[in-house]
Amino acid sequence: MEITKQDVERFLANFHTKMRVFNIVFRDDRKKNVDALAELDIIGKYRETVIMGLEYWDYIDGPIGDTLNQMGEMWVFGKDVKGREVYIKISMGRPGSNTICISFHIAEFPLVYPFKDD
Repeated sequence: MEITKQDVERFLANFHTKMRVFNIVFRDDRKKNVDALAELDIIGKYRETVIMGLEYWDYIDGPIGDTLNQMGEMWVFGKDVKGREVYIKISMGRPGSNTICISFHIAEFPLVYPFKDD
C-alpha cells in the first residue's frame, strides 16, 4: 500500500487530537531516548512541542506493525531539533489510552523524507 500525503495528514490530525485528550507516554526506559535529551540540551516536555509540530513533510515511514508491544501501528518522522536531525517513532497506542513515543533520538543514519519536496 502506498502512503499518500493525505494519509499522513489524517494520521497526524488523529494523533494530535488523541494526544491532547490522553497525553503521551515516552519510552524513557530506552537509553538513547534519554541520552538525546542531554545531547540536545532540552527538557522532556519539549519533546511534546516537537511532536505537536510534526507535519506531513516530516514523514519517513509507516504504518509499521508493532509485533513486539501490540500497541498499534507505528509511524516514523524526522525533525530538526536544535540543528540535529531527530528520529521520532510514534503510535496511537491502545484505544482509550495514551499515545506513545517509542523513539525520540538523534538519527543514526540519514533520513529520507518522501514528501519533503511536495
